[in-house]
Amino acid sequence: MALPGYDRTAARVGIVHFGLGAFTRAHQAWYTDRAMAAAGGNWLTLGVSLRSPEVGAQLNPQDGLYTLAVRSGAGTERQVIGAVRKVLLATAEREAVVTALAHADTHVVTFTVTEKGYCRKADGSLDLTLADAGFYPLVAEALARRQATGAGGLTLLSCDNLADNGHQLRRLLLEYLGERRAMLIGWVERHCTFPCSMVDRIVPATTAEERAAAAAALGLEDHGLVVTEPFSQWVIEDAFAGPRPAWEQVGAEIVAEVAPYETAKLRMLNGAHSALAYCGLLAGHSFVHEAVGDPLLRPLVEGLMREEAAPTIAAAPGQDLDRYADALLERFANPALNHKLIQIAMDGSQKIPQRWLATLAANRQRGRACPAILTAVAAWLRHVRGDNAARWGSVDDPRAAELAAAWAAHGTAGIVAAVFGPDGLLASDWVPSADDSAMIGVALGDED
Repeated sequence: MALPGYDRTAARVGIVHFGLGAFTRAHQAWYTDRAMAAAGGNWLTLGVSLRSPEVGAQLNPQDGLYTLAVRSGAGTERQVIGAVRKVLLATAEREAVVTALAHADTHVVTFTVTEKGYCRKADGSLDLTLADAGFYPLVAEALARRQATGAGGLTLLSCDNLADNGHQLRRLLLEYLGERRAMLIGWVERHCTFPCSMVDRIVPATTAEERAAAAAALGLEDHGLVVTEPFSQWVIEDAFAGPRPAWEQVGAEIVAEVAPYETAKLRMLNGAHSALAYCGLLAGHSFVHEAVGDPLLRPLVEGLMREEAAPTIAAAPGQDLDRYADALLERFANPALNHKLIQIAMDGSQKIPQRWLATLAANRQRGRACPAILTAVAAWLRHVRGDNAARWGSVDDPRAAELAAAWAAHGTAGIVAAVFGPDGLLASDWVPSADDSAMIGVALGDED
């Protein structure tokens, strides 16, 4: 059992994190734990829960310590993570949260509050009423105190799966300050930074079996136990307001621009995941590792990543897309996670424009065919027709009724145009050619 490789009792808090859920404990806190072991520094994390006392109830009686169980086909490796000092509940301990944010030792504030936590309206602007109940007033008050005391600016680092997350956080916080503390705007613009980032690691729900196994290994019950996979990725824009942990020494990538990595994740990882989901379900599989182990499906997703998606990505310096594909294939094959295909298949109408259609459009401009993605498109069309319903139930998609109506009205002969044509339900920059439609039609078969 690996233990923290540094003296926790001597280290001070340097990071305040909003939303200390299981993902953060398996990802950012894990990176910080290893960075402190490698390079030292006062980088303990103070967690802030905006509403739920659950995480604090789990971790505070354990002095912030918890076990991270990394599961793979070779077994489970466990380590104790020491990077979290404690967890505060904002609704009950507001002053303690603001004091920590305003403290001169704090240099980095990180966020995993989910998309909802940014309090955006449908048009992307800030919903001020919701924002007043979120992290915004806490951060604003702390920034005012830092300005007054000369404590310096902060690096405000969004780690949520939100495109262009750092720029969005900056825009929204400045919008909030404009309504509530306009005198702070100039100081924040001069002294604070908002790096973009990209995070990736699968963190499934912890099962009773895993809790029992961890208790047997530890000799005690760990209420903060988190389970994850060996794969992890953290890409951070090199735009820091001051000191930071040595994250790059333990695998994080500090880069000039995050966008190429976000594009690779969408088109290679997410694109392949969706292809495995729809093709795998039709082939009778339940989990990702089963689908990628299928001798017919593995070449399909490998071709999608290497031959169709990767050539459309303007890779950043040092970004190795072929190695990324290797890592993803290894990740997909991990039998320990039991990542459900039907879960990935949810909400396909919201996902495939970014995951597949952008790649199809980019390849069209270059005169390249995409047989793997077109095969996956056909599998998705069959899924929304209800071909998997007998085993998996009704289609879980916000546009399921519209798609079912399109099938009923147009059948196999017209469904491609009805969905992807210029006036289709998912009209985009990619308009199927006659060859594209014919290939999808072959995969659909003649059954209406």
